[in-house]
Amino acid sequence: MKKTYVLLSILSLIVIGYSCKKNVSKSAGTVELELPATPYTYSATSFNSDPTINNKATLGRVLFYDSHLSINNAISCASCHKQAYGFADNVAFSVGYEGRLTYRNSKNIANLEGNDNSGVIPPFTTLSSNQGLPLFWDGRENILTNLVARPITNHVEMGFEDFSTLPQKLSSLSYYGSLFSSAYGDSSITSDRISECVADFLASMTSSGSKVDQFIASGAQTGLSSLEYAGYTLFTSKYNCDNCHHVFSSSYTVLDFKDIGLDANYTDMGRGTITGNDTDKGKFKVPSLHNVALTAPYMHDGRYKTLSDVIDHYSHGIQSSKNLDQQFRNADGTAKQMNIPDADKEALIAFLNAFTDYNMVTDPKFSNPFKLK
Repeated sequence: MKKTYVLLSILSLIVIGYSCKKNVSKSAGTVELELPATPYTYSATSFNSDPTINNKATLGRVLFYDSHLSINNAISCASCHKQAYGFADNVAFSVGYEGRLTYRNSKNIANLEGNDNSGVIPPFTTLSSNQGLPLFWDGRENILTNLVARPITNHVEMGFEDFSTLPQKLSSLSYYGSLFSSAYGDSSITSDRISECVADFLASMTSSGSKVDQFIASGAQTGLSSLEYAGYTLFTSKYNCDNCHHVFSSSYTVLDFKDIGLDANYTDMGRGTITGNDTDKGKFKVPSLHNVALTAPYMHDGRYKTLSDVIDHYSHGIQSSKNLDQQFRNADGTAKQMNIPDADKEALIAFLNAFTDYNMVTDPKFSNPFKLK
């Protein structure tokens, strides 16, 4: 193993899951950046023609977990996107660099750049010049490299006022010179290189190993239990959940923003904040169902703690909001109450649990490379 020894500040250690003091004693141990001598293979399909993809994604992995990307070394990307929770957060609102809370729930970031029902990534030539799927709850970004700077320069999340000042900070850390040299042939650290490598890492973060993925690939009913298959039938027919989530659709609608009747009166305008269109108010991006059983709490504001709570919303909690999607309206325009019986609810939850990709959430190539020794 190639090991780069790094002593991090107390805040850095808290973020990446350790509890050492700032002045780490020998008895307490040290934190090491531990990377394999031969880089992991990263399957970012768009970039497999790039012979440096594995080195770039490896660098992206280190950047993703490094709390030095926040202004006070307190928050990393992984602080709000945790592998064990499907790269979502397990709280309604994540904690930012000054202890302030984000105003929306952290989304699952698996399959960011591709089609959720197959893991297929569009045939992009470069990340920076091509359009991908809409990102964030309100779709305010759709270029993956641009996404990287947004939390770093957010005044709540990571706190940098100017993304271009980050390279100078990272250049003072001993481990980045060799990592950038491996990725680019020289040790120069630039904003574009930071964005590209984190984006490469994110693009490789595809989830395709769940029971549902295997069921889709094989078409074999035996891949699901009888209860899970009953849930699949309810999901695709009786309750028509696939109309929004497109898990089994032959075509994927990339601009899917829906008002599902969370509130009669909007407190967050969602997509409408970005477009300025009155008809977009209260609409949010339909989330991926990959690892959905791990990504609680749910909705843009994390209001529902369990999948049972989510199904209860569709059962009897839909509000008659202004832009409520037609799927949730009765013929007279009022909000539907689906009145989902307990047996159907149980089957639906079993099916949703079958979206869990245990390989992804334990895969070492996506894990925290900073280890306590």
